[in-house]
Amino acid sequence: MTDPSILVAEKIVANPTNAPEAISYQDGAVVSKEILKTPGATVTLFAFDIGQGLSEHSTPFNALVQVIDGEAEIIIDNISYLVKINEMIIMPANHPHALKANKRFKMLLTMTR
Repeated sequence: MTDPSILVAEKIVANPTNAPEAISYQDGAVVSKEILKTPGATVTLFAFDIGQGLSEHSTPFNALVQVIDGEAEIIIDNISYLVKINEMIIMPANHPHALKANKRFKMLLTMTR
């Protein structure tokens, strides 16, 4: 039997999408939209309003953040990085990290298992 998440992935691959236009900002909120989920990875779009963020946490998976609009302050192991549109950064597995929106920003998060 075919895993249904793989079928979803096949549909997404067949439909080119403008990533920044695929998710909208909401005042005072963090918006997320999962666009791909397979047994080996997830890809999620996020839109952060100014002043929003994700508190420090760690995950057992490597993650790649690609900023697709604005800029983000990303803290990994207590080191702050300013990641701007069209830049990316790796958040290694099991390392504490957090995100802050000093300005509105959108990102594409790819997490691998």
